[in-house]
Amino acid sequence: MVHHIVMWKFKPEIAEGEKAGLQEAMAQHLEALVGKVPGLVSARFVKAPLPSSTHDMALVTTLERAEDVAVYGSHPEHVKVADTYVRPYVTERACLDYEE
Repeated sequence: MVHHIVMWKFKPEIAEGEKAGLQEAMAQHLEALVGKVPGLVSARFVKAPLPSSTHDMALVTTLERAEDVAVYGSHPEHVKVADTYVRPYVTERACLDYEE
């Protein structure tokens, strides 16, 4: 199994009062990609990191094989969700992929 972890910060112009709703939409749509993207086994959105964290939210996914990370990244359903619910609102993306 391969784990693909992505973390983001909100763009500075995003109002504090908007963040919870945006995170809820991100979580709903990203987690719904399981069953739509080949090789994607699980997806869990983290919207309440500890204060010691350097980012505002994260997505922790599990994929079947290392090759599935690229499939996931370019899959039309993922691109649509990312372009609609994530990229317009975030900055400072960090990613870590590892195999167990």
